[in-house]
Amino acid sequence: MTMQTLHWQKSSYSGDSSNCVYVAASPTGTVHLHESDAPDTVLTTTAPGLRALISGLKGRDRDNA
Repeated sequence: MTMQTLHWQKSSYSGDSSNCVYVAASPTGTVHLHESDAPDTVLTTTAPGLRALISGLKGRDRDNA
């Protein structure tokens, strides 16, 4: 699947920053992520995988605060 066929949305956490994370979901349920600095590098995962990553990162932030 090419980037043109996906509907990319800017992460709400990116705010007005020029360094942004974009996310798109394919019809098969695969989640795609890329940064504005490297739009040709696309990470793919599943919704549960992305949820686990975000949960882990949030937990790590609390542990290091």
